[in-house]
Amino acid sequence: MKQAADILRHAGISATPNRLLVVDALLGAPGPLALADLETLLPTMERSGIFRVLSLLAESHVAHTVNDGTRSLKYELCPASDGGHTAADHHVHFHCTACGRTYCLDIPVPAVALPEGYEAVTANFVLEGLCPVCS
Repeated sequence: MKQAADILRHAGISATPNRLLVVDALLGAPGPLALADLETLLPTMERSGIFRVLSLLAESHVAHTVNDGTRSLKYELCPASDGGHTAADHHVHFHCTACGRTYCLDIPVPAVALPEGYEAVTANFVLEGLCPVCS
């Protein structure tokens, strides 16, 4: 929990019990988690409480969201986890169509040359297929 408290403090967010539980769960996750995943991991918290913490973390840039095409937004801590985006926040994800897991890949999102006048703020790059366990 100390690491979770440090992340919240560094981002200027009060370390309430619910926030500590959610950040700690995200820290221990092997990849991005959906609200339903966190409900299972944190049975003492209500769904609305988990959602409020996730929303705060996303708004504060402590966590970012991943839309992997499953209709369930997933959340993961930003690599910096200090309230500021880094280049590592924009990385490729892989969604396994067999087991349903979404993995973070340590691959930066490829640069895209945008037409004049466009400015990208974020990117969502998800590959789909079979993970090593399912293939």
